[in-house]
Amino acid sequence: MARALTVPPPGGGFDLVSLGALVHRLDPGVVPFRKATRCDIHVSGGEYNVAANLADCFRLRTAIVTAMVDYPIGDLVAERVRAMGVVPFYRRFEHDGVTGPNMATVYSDRGHGVRPPVVFYNRSDEAAARLRPGDFDWGAIFGGGVRWFHSGGIFASLSATTGELIIEGMKAAKAAGAVTSFDLNFRERLWRIWGGSGRAAETFSRIIEHVDVLVGNEEDLQQGLGVPGPSVAAESPLDPSAFLAMIGAVTARHPQVKAVATTLRSVRSASRHTWSAVAWVAGETCVAPTCDLDVRDRVGGGDGFASGFFYGLLSGATPEESVRLGWAHGALLTTYPGDTTMATLEQVRALAQGGSARIQR
Repeated sequence: MARALTVPPPGGGFDLVSLGALVHRLDPGVVPFRKATRCDIHVSGGEYNVAANLADCFRLRTAIVTAMVDYPIGDLVAERVRAMGVVPFYRRFEHDGVTGPNMATVYSDRGHGVRPPVVFYNRSDEAAARLRPGDFDWGAIFGGGVRWFHSGGIFASLSATTGELIIEGMKAAKAAGAVTSFDLNFRERLWRIWGGSGRAAETFSRIIEHVDVLVGNEEDLQQGLGVPGPSVAAESPLDPSAFLAMIGAVTARHPQVKAVATTLRSVRSASRHTWSAVAWVAGETCVAPTCDLDVRDRVGGGDGFASGFFYGLLSGATPEESVRLGWAHGALLTTYPGDTTMATLEQVRALAQGGSARIQR
């Protein structure tokens, strides 16, 4: 019998606190980097994006627990965090002017049509990788109350100490009465240099012992958790049967997990996707509608889904309504440049309820 997901009621303190790394993404648009002459700068981070989206679009009180470097790039990142309305808790580092530590850089051109997007990193001596248990006073951070605590696999992949810090934060959050969530976000390139998928599965399994809500697709579950592939073959990328077939294996290993969710995406070209989502919440299966996306910038769409899904659960919506809110917000996020939201709550609700793209006057 699946256990119910009980979300603390609104009150003082934070609706959500995220633990993760802040990065700045250089974006030359549709021009590949080898020919780029200019770039936009987006502030991002898989864990931060959720907090930023919930603060800016969904009007919740959120925080980010992370590393900050005292140099101009750090100042740029911190300004964007303030602009999104997220409360920061920083472990600060001095920059030595030569070797770092640094705020990580992500490079990603958007591709177009038959040319796919390309993402690569420079995370050399990243400040967030130095974070470890004992760096933050969780009692002070959660002292006014916390309803939800979130982290993810990208932060866990940065070093041997970041996964341990996630576990410390999860334990403190559970003691404070919060729901905990984790986005597997398995990135082979980030894990490859210090253990690969085996190390990821060992780290994730220990983290998920403390997790209520898990976000991750079939690849994340297989490579990040070591869950065997499904016995049911999906008929298409938008068929949830293969994903749902793996839920039993996940909850058998981790019976405290009360919800598992993912996006479903069929990539017809870099600029044209078909989009849906699915979630299992306390034994109930919910599948979002399917829509076609004209994609401006796909980076952050999954975090957009997670934000809307968490908002639904935090606001008392049903699991079905929550999946629709996540689906709608993730879809809208792909229509903007950058990793974080430019949507309004009213726009998200309208799309979730079946709205169209007709002009609004």
